Amino acid sequence: MITHLKQQSMGIALAIHEVFQASYKIEAELIGADNFPPLSRSVQDIAHSSSMFYGYYADGEIAGVIELAQLNDQLDINSLVVSPEHFRKGIAGKLIEHALTQFSYDEAVVETATANKPAIQLYQKHGFVKFKQWVPDHGVTKTALVRRSDKSREQQK
Repeated sequence: MITHLKQQSMGIALAIHEVFQASYKIEAELIGADNFPPLSRSVQDIAHSSSMFYGYYADGEIAGVIELAQLNDQLDINSLVVSPEHFRKGIAGKLIEHALTQFSYDEAVVETATANKPAIQLYQKHGFVKFKQWVPDHGVTKTALVRRSDKSREQQK
């Protein structure tokens, strides 16, 4: 079940933080990053975030989280994590589909480490295409992907 998480509650912020830490530690290893910025995010950062958080619950606990921001007609996927004990159960895909069907957007945008091939493949499976690659100050090469809404694609024709 997917539900809106009210991260202003310290208990919810802590639960989100725990899933973030567990998942991002594995991603940092996967991409070979010693300095991985998502791991430095605190419970307070999450609690005070203006983002929207949605959680996928399994066995009474948060098994996956998607963090979204919407500005005008752009939907940003700021984070997508799944607790390691729930990997390969389709949770990330369900969270992406939830975001793409519950929000109106012309473009949905996400960034991930270029070396994170499983994430890139997952987003491509959901209609995202690569549009940008760069190296930020922390040194982890990133790739940005975009998915245009059906309405936006029709307008471009």
